[in-house]
Amino acid sequence: MPARRKKKRPRLAQFLYDLRYRIGEFAVRGFVASLPLVPYRWLVLLTHGSARLTFACLWKYRARMEENLAAALGQEIREPAERRALIWRAWKNFARGVLDTTAVMHFSKEKIVATVALEGEEHLQRALAKGRGVLALSAHLGAFTLIGARLAASGYPFSAVVKHPGDPRFARLITDYRAQIGIQTISAKPRREAVRGILKALRENRIVLVVADEFKSGDVTVDFFGQQVPAPRGPATLALRTGAVTLPMFATRRADDSVTLTIGAPIEPVEPSELDDSVTATTALYTRCLEAAIRRYPEQWNWLGLPRRDGKMSRAEMARLWKERKKARAPGNSPPD
Repeated sequence: MPARRKKKRPRLAQFLYDLRYRIGEFAVRGFVASLPLVPYRWLVLLTHGSARLTFACLWKYRARMEENLAAALGQEIREPAERRALIWRAWKNFARGVLDTTAVMHFSKEKIVATVALEGEEHLQRALAKGRGVLALSAHLGAFTLIGARLAASGYPFSAVVKHPGDPRFARLITDYRAQIGIQTISAKPRREAVRGILKALRENRIVLVVADEFKSGDVTVDFFGQQVPAPRGPATLALRTGAVTLPMFATRRADDSVTLTIGAPIEPVEPSELDDSVTATTALYTRCLEAAIRRYPEQWNWLGLPRRDGKMSRAEMARLWKERKKARAPGNSPPD
């Protein structure tokens, strides 16, 4: 079939679209360049303040996170106030991740290694010794953007499958930043090119990071927190067809704010007689691994990876969320520290 052509935007819409990315580009460049000039503790305070501001302003995202948390863990975390507190901690974790992701570009390899502890390295060494590459299975959990920086700093060949921003110039900037710390980028789209890039990396015995906790579309239905959700079949298919070892990798924050990258034992793919059955069973196995990690650190997941029930909010839901927003802004109801 011929490739579908993208619908062209009106001139004004295209101008505003490009302007948004140019502002974002210069903001990112300026932020990255200024990091060495500002004491790190000030940056942490600034990040905390930015988290509070965005938590108040981007209430639709916050409401979506609360909705997903209630659907997944509503029976375990029954109090709405407790769920809101957990979402606030998750929001702070994401904001801190933005700072860590940019700050690490100014670190030496020795400082990166000293900053992020590594557990389970023996699993990685044994997997690479087989010579078929490694699929690093992970999630938008904790300091996940530091996984590549930590392993690359230790000399491991590392690639990451990434959804590029829509603007090519902005995408190149972010790709260049990753390259500075030793991370090779594989664009997730178009899919055929992504598969070629992943296969090439695995043939070179590289580690390929696959962040697989987006359960919004896919060819396989899996159970995730008691809900039937769609999942992509790509990671399981790659493991079964290439023989690459799948290792779960999660970089999480500890109580003292330190970060530890934990590499788990290999997840062996399920191999019944039919490939489709193997892919389905292996994808379910991967999903259980991701769920177990999120259950252990629920305050470090972004809670945005689940599909909406009907694709949009009802008027009643909008009214309820508006009331909650007003209540949250009342005196004495600011986010907890």
